[in-house]
Amino acid sequence: MPDRSDTSHGFGRVLVAVYAVFALAASARSIFQLVSKVESDTVVPYALSAFAGIVYVVATYALARNHTRLALVTITIELVGVLLVGALSLVDQGLFPDQTVWSDFGQGYGFIPLVLPFVGLWWLRRSRSPQDV
Repeated sequence: MPDRSDTSHGFGRVLVAVYAVFALAASARSIFQLVSKVESDTVVPYALSAFAGIVYVVATYALARNHTRLALVTITIELVGVLLVGALSLVDQGLFPDQTVWSDFGQGYGFIPLVLPFVGLWWLRRSRSPQDV
């Protein structure tokens, strides 16, 4: 029987795949935005978009390699980012002239960016082994 924290089987494998897709999507989107759309007054939202890409890459790596603490920290940063950027984008649409992964709580991505960190944190908590506590 596989270890519950092993991401090479079952739900852990699906979670890693979803994070990998978001790592690719967020990274590609941020590279496109930084290369083609950056103006001096719009650097912050595109930098945040790049930060989101980095967070997804690190979370994917941490989950795939079963680095529980790194995954926990990264997914917590992801949750804070989604909530903060989502709230800011609702308060002032001008802050994010082009949609980012986290703007409007991930509305353009079916709200998956809002739900994903909750699922990731739930899975990490559920899959903890007694020695991780």
